[in-house]
Amino acid sequence: MGRRKGKGKGFINVEGFVEFFKYMMEEKPFLRFLIPLIMVCWAIEKWVFSFSNWVPLVVVVWATIQYCNYHHQIVVEDLNKKWTQVTLNTSPITPLEHCEWLNKLLMEVWQSYLSPKLALRFQSMVERRLKHNKSRIVEKIELLDFSLGSCPPCLGLQGTRWSTTGDQRVMRLAFDWDTNEISIMLLAKMAKPLLGTARIVVNSLHIKGDLLLTPILDGKAILYSFVCTPEIRVGVAFGSGGSQSLPATELPGVSSCLVKLLTDTIVKTMVEPRRRCHSLPVVDLRKKAIGGIVHVKVVSASKLSRISSRGSPSRRHQTSSVDGFQDLIHDKDQQTFIEVELGELTRRTAVRSGSSPQWDSTFNMVLHENTGIIRFHLYECTPNGVKYNYMASCEIKIRYAADDSTIFWAIGPDASVIARHAEFCGQEIEIVLPFEGINSGELTVRLVLKEWQFSDGSHNLNHLRITSQQSLYGSSNFPSTTGRKVNITVVEGKDLIAKEKSGKCNPYVKLQYGKGLQKTLTVHSPNPFWSQKFEFNEVAGGEYLKLKCYSEEILGDDSIGSARISLEGLVEGSARDVWIPLEKVNSGELRLQIEAIKVNDQEGSRGSTTGSGNGLIELVLVEARDLVAADLRGTSDPYVRVHYGNLKRRTKVMFKTLNPQWNQTLEFPDDGSPLELHVKDHNSLLPTSSIGDCVVEYLMLPPNERSDKWIPLQGVKRGEIHIQITRKVPELLKKSSSDSDPSFCKSSQISSQIKQSITTLQSLIEDGNPEGLSTALTDLEALGYKQEEYMVQLENEQMLLLDKIKDLGQEIFNSSPSSSRSSGS
Repeated sequence: MGRRKGKGKGFINVEGFVEFFKYMMEEKPFLRFLIPLIMVCWAIEKWVFSFSNWVPLVVVVWATIQYCNYHHQIVVEDLNKKWTQVTLNTSPITPLEHCEWLNKLLMEVWQSYLSPKLALRFQSMVERRLKHNKSRIVEKIELLDFSLGSCPPCLGLQGTRWSTTGDQRVMRLAFDWDTNEISIMLLAKMAKPLLGTARIVVNSLHIKGDLLLTPILDGKAILYSFVCTPEIRVGVAFGSGGSQSLPATELPGVSSCLVKLLTDTIVKTMVEPRRRCHSLPVVDLRKKAIGGIVHVKVVSASKLSRISSRGSPSRRHQTSSVDGFQDLIHDKDQQTFIEVELGELTRRTAVRSGSSPQWDSTFNMVLHENTGIIRFHLYECTPNGVKYNYMASCEIKIRYAADDSTIFWAIGPDASVIARHAEFCGQEIEIVLPFEGINSGELTVRLVLKEWQFSDGSHNLNHLRITSQQSLYGSSNFPSTTGRKVNITVVEGKDLIAKEKSGKCNPYVKLQYGKGLQKTLTVHSPNPFWSQKFEFNEVAGGEYLKLKCYSEEILGDDSIGSARISLEGLVEGSARDVWIPLEKVNSGELRLQIEAIKVNDQEGSRGSTTGSGNGLIELVLVEARDLVAADLRGTSDPYVRVHYGNLKRRTKVMFKTLNPQWNQTLEFPDDGSPLELHVKDHNSLLPTSSIGDCVVEYLMLPPNERSDKWIPLQGVKRGEIHIQITRKVPELLKKSSSDSDPSFCKSSQISSQIKQSITTLQSLIEDGNPEGLSTALTDLEALGYKQEEYMVQLENEQMLLLDKIKDLGQEIFNSSPSSSRSSGS
């Protein structure tokens, strides 16, 4: 390398010639056909017959003109870059302006206006993050208090200045917030094996740095960011959380972890050149956007070079010119693709070759908030291999403005700002943005914000506000039932991921909403059609409907994507048909139809969230299927333990089976308690192990009508239980006078069964049969529960009968002649 540079100027610059040749191939495509034609003509002139001497002269003149134009373009680009740099370095700066008036104004409006408003905004953000990003060692974490105190931050203590960067005005001012009045209180309930509660209190906060404020879009919004990483300190205290709580001492490293977490968050979101946005609309429609749907089209890239994928910039600068020569020659063989990321949703384009690949791939993406970041990652595929190398990335941020418009912004060349404004939904925005961290490469994308959805159930679609539709994506708080029902129909799916080796896909979907869990049938197709309808009790606060898609396999089901949807703001009588993209995978969408239904009061106990008083819950545990194997021999000994409030019942044990049949009936007084089923594996030597559980929703059932359902088990990969449940309301039953005879027969039947079980138990003890002894004991225990339930039923019927007699006596007394005479006197 050194010897090549040390030679005289007479040597040909091979690298420059190669770059010029590549430039001509890209700008003049017809040269690919012209050069072979020239070679053919030269061969004819050499060996067949001679052309005139002016033909070579024309070729030389034309090549000289093209070469001069190429060098002229390079010089112009260099001068433009140097002029831009000079302009940036010598941009005018206004004189220092003092900001005492700003701090006085901030002090006056902080406690009554800014502090409560910011506290509510930050509180909703923190609650959303805590609910969906909690640690596995934490069973439940709740935000008890969030207050920013009465001490506002100080702005521009040394004054502020305005400067000009290109065509953008930037204001720089100091930011210093040091307060001991902040109060953020969290209640954490630890999971096993910690088993305790603790109160975590953030009681002090210190943030100090320099802010940059950049007005964009003619003053419709402001971008704000820190010049560099600010100085951050966080004070944390720990308190007791009641009985069996963790010690009220500061845990080591927690404060430093919170400082690191807050610092990393600020660096990733609002340290130059990354900026956050605050919109300043002329009109505020006072609507809360909770989500949206955006179509992202990756059009093309340009000026890509394989030298960009070599890692750090320092290493690229150290690369020799010979290496660069090799990279430039083989750029036409370079194969790249783009991965689009929005939250946990990722999609990939096809693989294209060349330094200017054309993709034209469109993806349906989902926003779960009023803002989002769409990231574009560039990867290079290795020839004849499955590996791919990360090259570069860039990102576009989206935010809803209060006037129903949408703001897009990104990092431009030389850390400048690219900002676009869509005045209504459906308007297409095209952005050409550079890849970050490299000296070359641009990406062209087109974005269409299809619709925004709001917490009041309305949504914006193509500049129209539609109030009869409900929103699907949003925040969530702690659930409470509303008395309505939500019908969700899983219609179909498309482009689901197939198994790599066999290419087969056997998908099914699990739906979880509140305490309800449902499951579709398995369809053997990557584009399945289910059209299955499920009914859930609506939960207030925008509770998420969670979807998990699996492919059924012999050795264990494979996850092929998931999604979450908030059903906040559902409107009765208005069905919504939507396609939901699956997250954590590269392809796949599910089509859902969602509808809210009001429950009529004339349907007895339907719609009531409490018990019916004197009624009964009759639960028939019929069977189970496809249970997980808890024993080494590949089977289980399943039984069901039923928890209803403080009452506990259990079925008999079915030995050595994964598809048990119990056909056992249990009855409970209807007091509105939660009904839980825990399927256990019986083991006479070791403690019983769980093979699934579920919650039975019964409060919204119509009275005296049997509901037959299969319920998927939670906490395990597979397994379903078949139950029949009835809410018996005695006031609505027509009982005959002969009811006492069946009751007497039932009592005699239970007594005879208990006597027979005792006799069988004695014979088994004499024979020394341990397995039969265990079965007999289980049957005897079940008969004891049955007798207890029967006694509860008799007591309820006795109370009902006494009430009827009392009412009848009062009616006779009111209609007697003595009562009429006394009333007449």
